[in-house]
Amino acid sequence: MMLNVQKIDQFYGSSHTLRGVSLEVRQGECMALLGRNGVGKTTLLQCLMGVQPVAAGTMTFNGKDITRLAPHARAALGMAYVPQGREIFARLTVEENILMGMATMSGSRARDIKAEIFDLFPVLRSMLSRRGGDLSGGQQQQLAIARALVAEPKLIIFDEPTEGIQPSIIKDIGRVISMLRNRGDIAILLCEQYFDFARELADRFVVMSRGEVVAAGTSAEMDGEHVKRHLSV
Repeated sequence: MMLNVQKIDQFYGSSHTLRGVSLEVRQGECMALLGRNGVGKTTLLQCLMGVQPVAAGTMTFNGKDITRLAPHARAALGMAYVPQGREIFARLTVEENILMGMATMSGSRARDIKAEIFDLFPVLRSMLSRRGGDLSGGQQQQLAIARALVAEPKLIIFDEPTEGIQPSIIKDIGRVISMLRNRGDIAILLCEQYFDFARELADRFVVMSRGEVVAAGTSAEMDGEHVKRHLSV
């Protein structure tokens, strides 16, 4: 099991934001985390990356307890995060943004951007000297994913990668996620509001509502209409 989360709780002040959340993500699969805005999805992802502390429960990554581990230490173990809103460095160039993703690597591996990155996102090759803030939203999303992939992660976490993105770029992002899943050597946790996008990519699903897991199962086991009721406003 690449990522194993067991009964984690989290609080913002007196607000109980995560309530006994458990999930597992396996190597070579895509797990979709679904739920409408405000149910705790991003909070859960931030807890997984160590940005937010948990009040109870355990998290293990590739057999190692990471429950109290700092974010940079989790990244060094092979966890990568593509945050909601992309959070690229607007004043750095595209090349500098990508190289920032290699900060946990050492030696020659930290100097060379693999050609595979530009095979996945050809538009970035011609934009290496442009500032990240000058890119369109869709191009910034591709840059954020490229920045995560250059670290050669064992697990990559996507927080709503289709939000505010034009349809043509959404198709490109879906193609890349599908390719990564089919490689079989990486685990993917895909946080989404849109069931139709996730259904094309995910092997298993976890649905959240009000800080709790309310449904879980494989693609074959999930009732699309039931899931969509938890996603509609």
